[in-house]
Amino acid sequence: MVLNELGARINGALQALSKEPVIDEKAVDALLREICGALLESDVNVLLVQKMRQNVKKRVNMDELASSANKRKVIQTAVFDELCSLVDPGVQPWKPQKGKQNVVMFVGLQGSGKTTSCTKLAAYYKRKGMKVGLVCADTFRAGAFDQLKQNASRVHIPYYGNYSETDPVQIAMEGVAQFKKSKFDLIIVDTSGRHKQEVELFAEMEQIAAAIKPNNTIFVMDGTIGQAADAQARAFKDSVDIGSIIITKMDGHAKGGGAISAVAATGSPIEFIGTGEHMHDLDKFSARPFVSKMLGMGDIAGLVDTVQDMHMEKNEDMMKNLAKGVFTLKDMRDQLQNIMNMGPLNKIMGMVPGMSPEMMQGFDADESTRRLRSYMSVFDSMTEAELNSDGNMFDEQTRLRRVACGSGVRPVEIQALLYQHKQFGQI
Repeated sequence: MVLNELGARINGALQALSKEPVIDEKAVDALLREICGALLESDVNVLLVQKMRQNVKKRVNMDELASSANKRKVIQTAVFDELCSLVDPGVQPWKPQKGKQNVVMFVGLQGSGKTTSCTKLAAYYKRKGMKVGLVCADTFRAGAFDQLKQNASRVHIPYYGNYSETDPVQIAMEGVAQFKKSKFDLIIVDTSGRHKQEVELFAEMEQIAAAIKPNNTIFVMDGTIGQAADAQARAFKDSVDIGSIIITKMDGHAKGGGAISAVAATGSPIEFIGTGEHMHDLDKFSARPFVSKMLGMGDIAGLVDTVQDMHMEKNEDMMKNLAKGVFTLKDMRDQLQNIMNMGPLNKIMGMVPGMSPEMMQGFDADESTRRLRSYMSVFDSMTEAELNSDGNMFDEQTRLRRVACGSGVRPVEIQALLYQHKQFGQI
């Protein structure tokens, strides 16, 4: 992820400061020069960078810090706080309430990742226990309904669309009415995009908004446009009642930091950022956790939130076993399945404090995912009695060879899995 490179450079500058034998004005200037250079390369507006530099200099008064025992800590805190201010819009986005019928309308330019973001948001709130439905009111782009239908099917979310109807307002009204009748908590309506900010786009959005009366309108913005996001965010904010913004494509472009800071400068609330193609690649945006994660300091709140989405308390058999001090192979299988359901492993690792961007570069998420999948194949090749055991029955070589043949995994890898199971059991 390109933001990790920005984080690595800022982190490197802070670490270089901690190695300085004497912390003086010269050392602070060198630190700020490196940080400002990194921000400018990430397409952050030069005026915003200049303002951040001035604010840090105001807070770090070297004359007052002369007697301070921990100058490094004061300087690092000042830099961290100003980086947070740089990406903090200062406005809280709207949140749907469980138990109430919430209608959300998606708007944006074509190619910004709007349809994919609709499904990602639906999957996010589904993990929170909400009953979510998707409505495709995009009649302008060929294949829009097919794309939404395919994405929704992958994450098992109900959807509504109509191949024969050409009026997007009619489709939106019918879809919302159908899901409201079925008592859905959250109804997400995907609308048509355009190649540019045409009058027709805004007129259509206003007509759909007047018909379905959404509780929130989410503007999906392409993060690759960098600081040009400022003008786009202001144009949409002036034309329609934007409740919050999702910035997409933050995983592979150097201008992502510029887009976030530009939108924050407009005072528009950023609700989520898209960090990849997978359905889990939608991160809740909050300024302090975002900067903390970028600098390798972790995101404990995000990690706790992700773990809560696993709903471990619903696995009654495992809870009973743990209460008795028993940890079966089936319990291990369920835990590994939960880990896979949490999303890409590199995303989870990035939330762990101390996992710096440099350490993450050496982490092979694809290899770890491949190994987890091979373990699941091993579990699928076991009988119910074997799964409910402590693994000791696999001392029999014939049993081990049978599972190896059934799963396509080498016996030595199965033995490694059994050893890990014993280690987990001891914990």
